Amino acid sequence: MKAGREYEFEHTGGTMEQIGPGIWTLRFPLKMLGMDLGRTVTVIRLRNGKLVIHSTAAFTTRQTNIIRNLGEPAWLVEAMLRHDTFTIQGRRAFPQAVFLAPPGFPTMPGYQTRDLTSPPAEWLGDLDVAPINGAPDFGEFVLLHPPSRTLIVADLLVNFDGPQRALTKLLLRAGCAGGRYAPGFTRPFKRAIKDSAAFRASIDKVLEWDFDRIVVGHGNTIRSGGKALLVEALRSAGVL
Repeated sequence: MKAGREYEFEHTGGTMEQIGPGIWTLRFPLKMLGMDLGRTVTVIRLRNGKLVIHSTAAFTTRQTNIIRNLGEPAWLVEAMLRHDTFTIQGRRAFPQAVFLAPPGFPTMPGYQTRDLTSPPAEWLGDLDVAPINGAPDFGEFVLLHPPSRTLIVADLLVNFDGPQRALTKLLLRAGCAGGRYAPGFTRPFKRAIKDSAAFRASIDKVLEWDFDRIVVGHGNTIRSGGKALLVEALRSAGVL
C-alpha cells in the first residue's frame, strides 16, 4: 500500500491508511454521548518484518488477514489502563502475539500480560517507549517510531479537527481543558494528574524526541507540526 492510500473496510466503516514508511493506521467508530470519538489502531512493521499492533479493536476476519499480509503480528500493545474495551477481541484475533500493557492493566483469565515498562529488545531502533508519569489512573505510555518521525499516543492528546455538528462542538469544548479540541487535552486526564512535576518531567522527555506526526487514539492524525501543537494544547489546558 502506498503512503496516503486508504483501504475501506466493508460493514465496519473503518479505513486503513499507510501514513509513513512501515506504519499504518486503522480507524474504527466509537460512539459516546451521541458522538463518534473514533478509535485508532496503529500497525508498525519493524525492520525484521514483525508487526507491533498498538491498540485493539473488534477485528473482522478480513481485517485480521489484511494486517497479517503486512508482516508477522508479534506484539499487541494497550498503552494505557483504560483501554481494555477490545482487549479480548484483539487477543483472539492474534492469539500468537505477545501482549504488553502498563503495570496494573486489568487481568484477563487465560492471557499473560507483559509489562510495557520493559519493551522487547527487538524494538530497539524501531520503537521507543516512555511512560507519562503523574497520572496513575491513566498509566499511559507513548511510543515513538523514529523511521517515520511519528509519536503514537492513547489519550494524551485528542484531535477533532474538521467540521463538527454544533452539539458535538459543545460537548467537545466541555470535555477538553481550555475548550480546545483540535488538538486538545481532556478534562478527565487533567483531573487524573496527581503529581504535576512528574507529569511535566515526562512531557519534557517526550519533547526531546524527534517527531513531526502524531497518531492520537481518538480523532484525526496530526500530519505535521505535531510537536508544537502538543505543546500548545498542553499549555492551553494549563498543565505545561
